[in-house]
Amino acid sequence: MLSEERHKLILDKLEKESVVYLNDLVEYLNTSESTIRRDLIALDKAGLLKKVHGGATSIKEISITTIDDRVENRQNLNINEKIKIAEYAASLIKDNDFVYIDAGTTTELMINFINNTKAVFVTNGIVHARKLIQKKCTTYILGGELKLATEAIVGAETVNALRKYNFTKGFFGVNGVDIERGFTTPDIKEAMVKSEALHRSKKRYILCDNSKFDEISSVTFAGIKEAKIITKVLENNRYRQEAEILEVEK
Repeated sequence: MLSEERHKLILDKLEKESVVYLNDLVEYLNTSESTIRRDLIALDKAGLLKKVHGGATSIKEISITTIDDRVENRQNLNINEKIKIAEYAASLIKDNDFVYIDAGTTTELMINFINNTKAVFVTNGIVHARKLIQKKCTTYILGGELKLATEAIVGAETVNALRKYNFTKGFFGVNGVDIERGFTTPDIKEAMVKSEALHRSKKRYILCDNSKFDEISSVTFAGIKEAKIITKVLENNRYRQEAEILEVEK
């Protein structure tokens, strides 16, 4: 195989996965380790990737989202994927669970599939609370500042209210998922609530469609290893090596 062909295949793989490993490339391209090292050095010098110990990473510019889109603008985005994720998440709720449900469009969809009325629910989502009580679920809503864009209750008062709870399971929405930056959201008040509730949950689940991977918002509320990620078939193999992934369709 010509070096130009190998370079194209390496860059194509890097575009999909954001990082490539030396050993994987040796197997992928069926060539020697020394050849791959030379290829990575050449591509690094050309400014097409960043060579690191054991492989290479993408040099694409990091973009950070600082503003939350309004909930009505997000409700129908990736809707089929969100429904599958929501249905699987709801199936994890068992009798006598004490459950936290975070505000968010996918967590709201999750309530459509909840049939267990023997669990107890706490939420900071006003729409979530209404839907839960309509299903005759025992429900508590947190107090605090009401945020219009996400229809969530947030802030220091909400964090204080959470400190008396210990949840068996917590389900969380997210704006961005990144291996280095973790789980992120644009608003610091909302991040405070997510962080407190997540760390008060014995089992923690992030509901995340594929569009959220490799996205970064301005505030990190948990590290990538601090919760299981529920998603559809994952396109980026790199995350399987760094996080616990629950894929709803194989």
